[in-house]
Order: sequence, then structure tokens, then C-alpha cells
Amino acid sequence: MNKGAPKQTNNQAALSHKLSTYMKAQAKVNGFSGTVLITGKDAVFLREAYGLADYEWNIKNTIDTKFQLASVTKQFTAAAILQLVEKGQLSLDDKLNKFLPDYPDGEKVTIHMLLSHSSGLALGFKELALSTISADSAYNEIKKIPYAFSPGTNSGYSNIGYYVLGKIIEKVSGEKYAVFLKKNIFEKAGMKNTGISNNDSIILKKAKVYHHTENGLAHNPYINWEFNIGHDGAYSTVEDLALWDKVLYGTTVLSEEMKNRMFTSYNGHSFGYGFLINPFYNQGHQLIGHDGGFFGTMTSFNRYTDDGLLITVLSNNQSPAYMLAYGLAAICFGKDVELPYHHQKVKGNSALYPLFKGNYEDIKIIENDGKLYYNDLDLELFPESDTKFFRSDDDNRTVEFMKDSDGKYSMIKLTKAGVAEIRNKK
Repeated sequence: MNKGAPKQTNNQAALSHKLSTYMKAQAKVNGFSGTVLITGKDAVFLREAYGLADYEWNIKNTIDTKFQLASVTKQFTAAAILQLVEKGQLSLDDKLNKFLPDYPDGEKVTIHMLLSHSSGLALGFKELALSTISADSAYNEIKKIPYAFSPGTNSGYSNIGYYVLGKIIEKVSGEKYAVFLKKNIFEKAGMKNTGISNNDSIILKKAKVYHHTENGLAHNPYINWEFNIGHDGAYSTVEDLALWDKVLYGTTVLSEEMKNRMFTSYNGHSFGYGFLINPFYNQGHQLIGHDGGFFGTMTSFNRYTDDGLLITVLSNNQSPAYMLAYGLAAICFGKDVELPYHHQKVKGNSALYPLFKGNYEDIKIIENDGKLYYNDLDLELFPESDTKFFRSDDDNRTVEFMKDSDGKYSMIKLTKAGVAEIRNKK
């Protein structure tokens, strides 16, 4: 715990120990690399760095290491748009073609639709982001990408929508996206270690990024930051993100009215403006958060606002930040969470498999040719005992078949990031 943190009570110290033990195991067993910050209303529960910022030079991550944020960037874009709304420089009902007249069907898309992922614009432009083309050429290509659905008729996550919002910020303000955010958000929040990436600047203490390949970890591919912004592009530290969390409880950056708009869920996917509002994984607590991921960058920013709890996980080696944040939240809320361990495949008792197959609420267990599969034949379950299995795509997600009082296998215990959930057989 840092020297400036409030003195912990015995309960807080016990919680800190559990959180620290969990993350040390994640680093040891699963190779987590990154930083974690967990704060409450009056205490810092965990503030720690793990792994390496540079694998080639064996340079360790520190608590002030800067990480790419991926889609956690979207909340800053949304905040900037709402600032422009508050200043009367645009309206949530304004149409896209008011700002980008050449964008196809722009007269059908509103600012609100872009913010709430209901515009129909497609998911993204991954291949373009990895290219060396100019920002103008990229825009011309992005305009050609077909809509996923008619604007306003559905909801679907869209990186393109937030890329477009970034361009609108520049058009309305007359400033570069990076400049506007620095002046109107980062500086106001005291976020001195936060900015927007570009292709040229040298950023001190910024972690290199690595992703998994068949041959192990490799450098992230080239990403063109000249235009891969709005939906992505920000970098920060866990401590700067804690400052951002703090200002969102006040009105330094956004008025109460604008925050209410940002923190409202507008559809069945829990999309607010730049945030997810009480998504299905909120564990029964008010959650305003967002995750991010692009190759080796994996991030998770979670504000449990009724509890005054902030959980931030940033990774530079494709560690599943969102899953770790889920496990850490469960510990904070008093749940029993299993520590990670190395899973070993053994020879299973296939005679039991006919008893295991079936529908367990939203999960289907399939038996085929002496093997078990999860939902479809692409995802095999590997046995680690007669009744417990781990998923072939992620060994930190396990399935255990359990008997009821009549001795029948009628339920499964699913474990993800160490958090258990029960599903009953239909």
C-alpha cells in the first residue's frame, strides 16, 4: 500500500491480503503483466505492478507505467461530445451529415445513436488500423463499410461510431482530438500521465505491448495512430484513471445533467455513452464500466458507484483484464474465489459422459465420440478429473459436474477467473 493511503482497518487489511494473493497467483500461474489499482471510499486495497514493461530489456512494470487503453478511450470521447453539447456547440439530435456531409446515409444517424451504439455503423476497421495509409485515405475507405442495420432500429457495438465522434469533436471544436481532450478533460482532472497516441511521439515510461501467437508472445503489430482514435488511442496509468473516477463523482468535467445522460442505459445491451451500465456481470452491484482489448492491450475500468469501489486492471501482454477484474470484484464483495492453478489433462471416465450431456440453462454439454464439448463441437472440454473439466480455449474456465441429493448429475459448477456459478440441468 502506498504511503499516502489512509490507514486500513483489520477488515480492509484482510481484503487487501486476499486481493494481493489472488493477483500474485495470476502473475505466477498465468503470467499476468500489467498494473492493478483497487480503491474504496477511504482506503487503497491493492496498488501493484506485475510483469514486464519491456521483455527484451527485462524492465519491470511499475505503478506509473503507461498503458494503451483500447476501448476504455470511448468514455473520454463521450465526455468530450457532452461538453460540446453543454456549450451549445452541438445537439444530441444533430445528424451526422451536419458535420460530415459526405458520409453515406448521414442524415439518418444522430449523435445520440453514435454514442449509444444504435447508429448501425459496423463494428470496426481492424485491417485498416494495421496499415500505413493516411488518415484521409482511411476515412474514404471507412465510409464504404456497409451499415450493420438501419440506424436507430437496433443496437450493436461500433468502433466506427466512436471514430466518427472523434472526427466530429475536431470539426466542431476546431482542434485536434488529442488537444481537445488534453485541455478539457485530462488537465481538468489532473491526469498528467494520460494522452492520445500518435505515430511519432516518444512517451516516457510507456509499456511495450505483446500478444500471444502459436510460438509464444510476440510484439504487437504496427497500429496506425494517425486515425485509430476516438474508439481507441488513449494511454494512461491506473493512478490517472483513479483521478478520472474521482472527477466523475463531481462536476469538474461534466454537469450532473450530462453525467446522467452518460450513465443511462439506452438499450438491452446496457450501452450508455462510452460506458456499459449495469452489465450482466455486475454481481448485483451498481456498475458503470468499460473494458478494452486490441491484440496485447487488455484493459478494464470498473466503477461500483454505490459501493464507492474502483477496480482498474491494465495489461500489456494480452492477459484477460476483464476476467481478472471480475474475480477481484467478487473478492471485494465477499465471495469465495478459487486461486488459479496449472490445469493438467488426464484420461477421463468416458462412461460417465452420457450422464453429463444435456442442457444446463444457457449451457449445452454435448457428448461425441467419447469426448465432451461446450455448446458446440468447436469447444472441447478436457478432463482434469472424472467430474471436472477445463475449456480447450481457456483453461481458467472450468466445468464441474455435480450430483444432487438423489445422486443424479443434475447441475454444473462453472468457474471463470475463480468465480463459481451454478447451472441446473433442464
